[in-house]
Amino acid sequence: MKFTKMHGLGNDYIYIDAFEEVVRDPQPLARRLSDRHFGIGGDGLILISPSRVDGADCRMEMYNADGSRAQMCGNGLRCVAKYAFDRGLVRSSELRVETDSGVKQAHVLEQESGRARMVEVEMGAPRLDRASLPLVDGVESSEPAIALTIDVAGHAFCGTAVSMGNPHWVVNIDDPGHAPSPLGSLDAMDIETWGPQFEAHPWFPERVNTEFIVVNSRSEVDMRVWERGSGETLACGTGACAVVVAGVLNGWCDPEVGVQLRGGELRVRWERPSGDGGGSVYLCGAATEVFEGVWPSG
Repeated sequence: MKFTKMHGLGNDYIYIDAFEEVVRDPQPLARRLSDRHFGIGGDGLILISPSRVDGADCRMEMYNADGSRAQMCGNGLRCVAKYAFDRGLVRSSELRVETDSGVKQAHVLEQESGRARMVEVEMGAPRLDRASLPLVDGVESSEPAIALTIDVAGHAFCGTAVSMGNPHWVVNIDDPGHAPSPLGSLDAMDIETWGPQFEAHPWFPERVNTEFIVVNSRSEVDMRVWERGSGETLACGTGACAVVVAGVLNGWCDPEVGVQLRGGELRVRWERPSGDGGGSVYLCGAATEVFEGVWPSG
């Protein structure tokens, strides 16, 4: 079975062209391929297949490293767009990709030797109501969860919930309006201990991705992310989008921000209508192919 290894700022996945290959049981396959010692190594598995809806060029189907199904991945989406563009599955720098969170628009902004290098994707409008996460804390499910206090391991944390097609919980560890965080500095925090406790908190029945951030200015934010099913990753596109949405809602930053992750920078802008929670979020960053190979058994 042929595969391609690609990454967006170090958020790496194994990609299989399901136009050509047949994948019958993707969940255990994702676990085997993602193992960094006994497999190929990656944050998960993404299948690129024919779309099931009119007007889309291809379909993206995503599995985390633990085999669980995921609805959306911004870095993965950019790499799917690169794969489709580089291999001629589309004839235009504008393409539409079907995902479990709907059809997403992608635009190849920069090319190098005829291959995509920088890709912008329209991630759609954020969902702020508790039901979209889902978040179950006993409050009306249609209400947004902005600057909400949550108890994790006996400590109070203030966070904001944002769905970008998948659930996110954004924690500003330097928020001056709240008590000092027990996490310490962003670089020194023990994310391997704290991340799983947020991920498995009972408020989130489908688990949650957690973004820990420091706001440097109104146009720059530092971020580390713990992704459900994968652990800490070097970058998370939907997480970066959620961070900017939360930053705007809490008054920390402007609608266009450079999000600095361990793997590099993602540019995010939220075209938010005045006084409205809607409006599309756009994500821009590099998409990189690492190598191709053949897996000996399906």
